[in-house]
Amino acid sequence: MAQTPRERGRLQTMDEIVVIGRRHLAEHGAAGLSLRAVARDLGVVSSAVYRYVKSRDDLLTLLVVDAYNALGDAVDRAVARAPAGDQAGQFKALGRAVRAWAIAEPARYGLLFGSPVPGYDAPAARTTEPGTRVIARLVRILEGAYLAGGRGAGAAAGTAGAAVQAASGLAGDFQAIRNEWAITADDDALARGVLAWAAIFGAVSFEVFGQYGKSTFTDPGALFEAQLDVLAGMAGLS
Repeated sequence: MAQTPRERGRLQTMDEIVVIGRRHLAEHGAAGLSLRAVARDLGVVSSAVYRYVKSRDDLLTLLVVDAYNALGDAVDRAVARAPAGDQAGQFKALGRAVRAWAIAEPARYGLLFGSPVPGYDAPAARTTEPGTRVIARLVRILEGAYLAGGRGAGAAAGTAGAAVQAASGLAGDFQAIRNEWAITADDDALARGVLAWAAIFGAVSFEVFGQYGKSTFTDPGALFEAQLDVLAGMAGLS
């Protein structure tokens, strides 16, 4: 159905609020967001902005959803460019896309994966779907490799398998993951997949948040490529 002028105007205003919110996030951080300041930059009285955004938490949720979808779009585009059936290539494309987006958007990456905003609890009903887009893509890549026969990764696979067997309570968790995502990968493959997921974001976070130090690595991009090679092998992708 065609939108009415009023509906189009509301959507345009919401888009402007998100754009202003992104700028304020970069300038002041998540804890410094203010609806009054957003209203000022929007050119309306502070009371008028509440017709579009109910509270600071509502603004944060808009920015969280916007950032998750921007990251998900970047990952989807990158993975789509990798050859079909090349799970190692897709995995590395995913990792590179996460890193590139995080470096280009450090404030938005920090909102998603940095320190929690005091007093803010993201509503699952609005954030879970966009927030799981990247892991959903990673799950499909890993499951594709598993079905294609990449079920082992030498010593790394054996080490992971032994760790899974030694840990209590994981079997039920892994079965729940299989049920939720409708996949068939065994516990060993899932353990390695979870490690790959955590390691990608851990490596990106170390770089974005300066945890390596300023002069430890002269070429962080080369370091990340080496990390992706290690993770792809550990996950049974190469």
